[in-house]
Amino acid sequence: MQTGLVHIHNLLRWIILILLVVSIYKAYTGWKSGAEFKASDKKTWLFTMIAAHITLLLGLYQVAFGRYGIFTTTLPEGTSFMKDKFYRFYWLEHPLLMIIAITLITVGHATAKKNIPAELKYKKAFVVFLIALIAILAAIPWPFREVVGRHLLPGM
Repeated sequence: MQTGLVHIHNLLRWIILILLVVSIYKAYTGWKSGAEFKASDKKTWLFTMIAAHITLLLGLYQVAFGRYGIFTTTLPEGTSFMKDKFYRFYWLEHPLLMIIAITLITVGHATAKKNIPAELKYKKAFVVFLIALIAILAAIPWPFREVVGRHLLPGM
């Protein structure tokens, strides 16, 4: 079961990245062209937020009860998780940056509901989606990262 949850979490990562890039593109082009706000943009931002929240729930389960979860792993006596690169990344850095990114994605989606000019909606959404993308890219355990790196498509 743990392996399956990690695979779903990983698959959703790619879906979020694709949807986030599309959301950034739509927000940027809408902002620069001065276009009217479209329902399709709101739906894209909604799907981005839904995928992010589902991934967050899977990730929080993994952090708490997964193979290397806080409640399922015992560190050696006298070891601080802050001194261990692996556990510091998976118990603190990765979850914290992802929660920040998902909060920004939620804020970006919320701008679609506000009664403000379309140009301002697009501009605000572009900024928060871009910051969220940077946070996600920084927090992903890329294969080239020492100690914490994972395969791009584990199990495939």
